[in-house]
Amino acid sequence: MIPKLGMGELVIILLIVVILFGANKLPQLGAGLGQGIRSFKKSFSGEDDEKPAAGDGQGPGDAQKRA
Repeated sequence: MIPKLGMGELVIILLIVVILFGANKLPQLGAGLGQGIRSFKKSFSGEDDEKPAAGDGQGPGDAQKRA
């Protein structure tokens, strides 16, 4: 069972994070967390960044064109 967090608890958690990591590191932590979430969503949905470009000779119809 997850307890509900109120505004006071969230402020305390934020203060602890600022003390542990410092205010200068928070933007880097946020950016890293965002990239991690985007990467997870892409891998979960099956999207790949390394898809072959059109006309590079590696698509399914390109073998017939070469023959």
